[in-house]
Amino acid sequence: MNALTPYAAFFMRLAVGGVFLLHGVSKFHKFQRGIPATAAFLHDVGFPFAIVFAVILIAVETIGAACVVLGIFTRFWALCMALEMIIAILAVKLPHGGNIELEGLLFAGAITLVALGDGPLSIAVKLKHTS
Repeated sequence: MNALTPYAAFFMRLAVGGVFLLHGVSKFHKFQRGIPATAAFLHDVGFPFAIVFAVILIAVETIGAACVVLGIFTRFWALCMALEMIIAILAVKLPHGGNIELEGLLFAGAITLVALGDGPLSIAVKLKHTS
């Protein structure tokens, strides 16, 4: 094992969490106006209970992404992100002939974080050592 291997989770957390956070925050700017616009999009692609799923989607992409970047509850939030990407690929991208490169990479990164966990450079590890 390479001496830097334990720190792989840190870089994966920054990449995956950063992309999700960027997408989550962007839902509140310019043409996307938060929950109503996200719910309208989900309704247009055929999701039932679009408002509920919009809230979940935005929570995963903002709160969850911030937690992943910081290394707090990484496995839980990464699993949520992986599920979001599976749903995005199967329910949105493939039926409409869209490219799945970004979603596929985010899915792979999220699954990697489920396997790796927080890693040594995380707030969760720092909190465990202080208690």
